[in-house]
Amino acid sequence: MSEFLFAADAEAACRACGACCAFSAEWPRFAMEDDAALDRIPRAFVDDDRGRMRCKGDRCSALVGEVGVSTSCPIYAVKPDVCRECLPGDPECLTARRRFRL
Repeated sequence: MSEFLFAADAEAACRACGACCAFSAEWPRFAMEDDAALDRIPRAFVDDDRGRMRCKGDRCSALVGEVGVSTSCPIYAVKPDVCRECLPGDPECLTARRRFRL
């Protein structure tokens, strides 16, 4: 595993990576969010027809920056459950990182 995953500030390292946010248009699906939680996400980032975050190809439309270099998420504070469930170093994280050779 990369030293990146063992950084003292795992949350900051996670947000700099962004691999999980650009891995697949199928990942940012809504699951357990209630209407109030979904209403906090700006409509420009929501794909109502597919029940997920809007994507540009495989990349979540909310992802800003270059994967593996420097990324951010303007909706980080109100991100959906699927985004909260992917944690630094878990199997989903490692799968996404491998795709980007991180």
